[in-house]
This record gives sequence, C-alpha cells and structure tokens, in this order.
Amino acid sequence: MEKQLPRSVLAAAAMILSALAAADEAAAPAGSADLSVAGAAVHVDFDRNAFARADAIIGWVRRSAETVAAYYGRFPVGALTLRLVPGSGDGVHGGKTFANPNAFIRVGVGREVTDAQLLSDWVLVHEMTHLALPDTGEEHAWLSEGIATYVEGVARVHAGTRSEADVWAEELRSMPRGLPLEGDRGLDHTHTWGRTYWGGAIFCLLADVDIRRRTQLRFGLQDALRAVLLLSGGLSADWPIERVLRSGDAAVGTRTLEQLYAQMKDRPYTPDLPALWRQLGIEADTAGVRFDEQAPLAPVRRAIMRAH
Repeated sequence: MEKQLPRSVLAAAAMILSALAAADEAAAPAGSADLSVAGAAVHVDFDRNAFARADAIIGWVRRSAETVAAYYGRFPVGALTLRLVPGSGDGVHGGKTFANPNAFIRVGVGREVTDAQLLSDWVLVHEMTHLALPDTGEEHAWLSEGIATYVEGVARVHAGTRSEADVWAEELRSMPRGLPLEGDRGLDHTHTWGRTYWGGAIFCLLADVDIRRRTQLRFGLQDALRAVLLLSGGLSADWPIERVLRSGDAAVGTRTLEQLYAQMKDRPYTPDLPALWRQLGIEADTAGVRFDEQAPLAPVRRAIMRAH
C-alpha cells in the first residue's frame, strides 16, 4: 500500500499554492477590464499596450465565459480574476486555475495573437471549466482534467464556435492516447499525461453515452455536472470523489458514474473505442469524419452535441 502524505504536509502545500495565487493577484499589471457574464463578475488584469489585439482579447474572454456559463446553466463562480500574461509570438500559451480562497486564472497570451487564434482557442474554456468541479485531490486529477478536456469541445459546439465534426475528429485521433498501456493500474494510480487528460475524457464520453442510453436521451453528463456544481459550489469545495459521482448519478437517476469509476479506478479497463465510434455513427475519412445517421447510437451522438 502506498504511503499518504500527512495532513500537515498537505495543508502546508495548500497554503503555499494559495499564497502564490494571492501574490499573482496582488501584482496586477496596469490596465484592466470588468465584464458581467451570466451574473458573474469577471475582472481581467492585463496590459492593453502589450497586445496588438486588446479589444479582440476582451471579446475572447467574454465568449469563453459565456460558453462555460451556457454549458453549466450558470458561470461556475460569482467572481473571477483573470490574469493575462503577455508572451512572445502569437497564440494562447496555456493556463492555470486556482480557487482558494478566490477564483483566479492565469493564462499566457502571445503579444501578436490573432483574431483567428482567439476564436479557435480551447485553453480558456478548459481553464474556466475547472472552476465547476470540487477539488477531489491529486489522485483524481484525471477527473478534473478529463472533464475539462471533454466539456471544452462539447460546450464550444453548443456555442457555435467549433464544429461537431472537428470535435469528433479530435476524439478519434486523440482518445486512444488515454487507453491503458502495459503496467497500468487504473485511472487513480496511473498519472501519465495521456491517462490523466484523455483517459479522463474517455471516462466522460462513456458516461455521457451510458446516461443518455439509460434515460432515453432525457439526461446526459451535462445534467450530472450541473448538479454537482449547484450542490458543491465548484472548485473552492473539497469533496471526496465518491460524493461527486454519487451526486451526479442522483441528478440523472442512474448509477453510471459510480459503476464506471469502480470499473476504471484500479485496473486497466480498455473500452472498444472503434466499436463505440461505429455505434455512434462516426467514421473517419480523408476530410476528418463523416456521420452515419442510421447507426444505432446516432441519436445519442446528436443529443450530446445539441445545446439545451
């Protein structure tokens, strides 16, 4: 059995992370913008003079926040500080999310970022999605990262900023990276990049499909995640993973999340992804993917990508 860190060490680590976030927050650059999105106050700290497309950046922040709010039925927190750190070149460079004591996201953005790059960006939606799930501990980072990876694509399809075909093509291409390799000990004990991000996303896809099948399309993973946010308040709460999954299952009237977790947490469960794609009516072709509307789970595929 693996040794666990003493609570005093964990508490000290949490205090250090909180102090780093607070220091970041205190060192705000000159210039800022305040947005109201779905009733939430989003304070954007950035130096307008550092970016070639400052107005487009504000539009990107608003669009990303609205995308997350639409998926969850509300923005995950009442107030957020977003720090944009200028970097060389273009593009969006990555981010980090904190929520203790206050919601704070730091994202690197290239000084020459283009409108097209901001429109196609996934990073900010991914980071904002982290705010909606309670902290379940590092052992279960696959759940937080898997949800953010999976939800980003679906939420952006709902918002009209990404095509359904593009999301499914990425999943066909990337989800195999999340399958267990030799020596795997399940999602809770195998902390590789592939298992954490795409293994967690596989869990989400399997859960979404199963919930929709069991409820005759009345509910999906989105409904379970909305309930978890409503009950917990999101990332500022510390919940055991079992409580998260039990709460999500109760909201949709199934045991899908708990049963899937039992199947995948301690052993290298390998789902037949090609068979699932065929059932959903997703076929790879030279242009990306094509859809078979007569496939047995085509209604499930359409329901996943339909906003509500």
